[in-house]
Amino acid sequence: MLSKVFKPLAVLGLSFAMIQSANAETITGAGASFPYPIYAKWAGLYEKETANKVNYQSIGSGGGQQQIIAKTIDFGASDDPMKAQALADNQLLQFPAIIGGTVPVVNIPEVKSGELKLSGAVLADIFLGKIQKWNDPAISKLNQGIALPEKNILVVRRSDGSGTTFGWTNYLSKISPEWKEKVGEGKSVKWPVGQGGKGNEGVAAYVKQLKYSIGYVEYAYAKQNELSWVSLQNADGKFVQPSRETFAAAAANAKWDSAAGMGVILTNEVGEQSWPITAASFILIHKNSEKPEQTKSVFKFFEWAFEHGKKSASELDYVPLPDNVVEQIKAQWKNEVKDKQGKAIY
Repeated sequence: MLSKVFKPLAVLGLSFAMIQSANAETITGAGASFPYPIYAKWAGLYEKETANKVNYQSIGSGGGQQQIIAKTIDFGASDDPMKAQALADNQLLQFPAIIGGTVPVVNIPEVKSGELKLSGAVLADIFLGKIQKWNDPAISKLNQGIALPEKNILVVRRSDGSGTTFGWTNYLSKISPEWKEKVGEGKSVKWPVGQGGKGNEGVAAYVKQLKYSIGYVEYAYAKQNELSWVSLQNADGKFVQPSRETFAAAAANAKWDSAAGMGVILTNEVGEQSWPITAASFILIHKNSEKPEQTKSVFKFFEWAFEHGKKSASELDYVPLPDNVVEQIKAQWKNEVKDKQGKAIY
């Protein structure tokens, strides 16, 4: 008798799963590697809960901007916020999705993770090629009591157009007049020294392989690859460790309505606990959607992420957006994104 009851229930369950699969939505996004660990995590949880799929390619912020402008993806992602004119020219809406931190990572066998102290000025001189040995007096002065090796410093930097590079070079430009004059800031710059790696993934891989190297990656990549990071001096002169708490401290006073597309830069923020190279990562979508159902699916995914993805974001040491910022973003979805008939999509 029980087998007769369970058999129809099993068939019913299978049929429901097939219907759910048949109605599943798929959206595509591409861009920044900085938020890739959390976007991948969110996508997996979202598919498990809703059967809807999110295909996200970690190709760098430059690629994300190019592909959304070309309309080959449903949403782009960039850590280098687009300026007002570029947003207007391409009729794009930009909003933040997550906050995280870029950290200098090193491979110095003689030094424990978090033990090495560096200042922004010393970092700039290392990446300018002026400081070439790990026991240079400028580094030794910050690290009295630590036996630093007399080894050449191997600089690793990004080879692709990168929002992480934008944040890194923006920070160094604020700290070092020489860096600002000779190199400047941007997704791609003319590097004075160093070996290039593609994506946060590539830089992390090189630093892990090369002894006595230094590079920069989003914090989740440092942890996932078991890389050593440094303690960095912030705008208040305090040496702080990278963490969700220090990223949150840097973002605490962000004025999201002070920049076009909410494109606030969070480097070198004041505060005793602030991590100096904190950044928001941004999403780009078209205001005049040619594929309103796809755009609606993008909204559904990020609405789910903002509501249900906070725990997983925190577990990866990202900082979820505050609820009031999320409400501000949703208002923009409703007011600024339309279909061909001018009807609101959200």
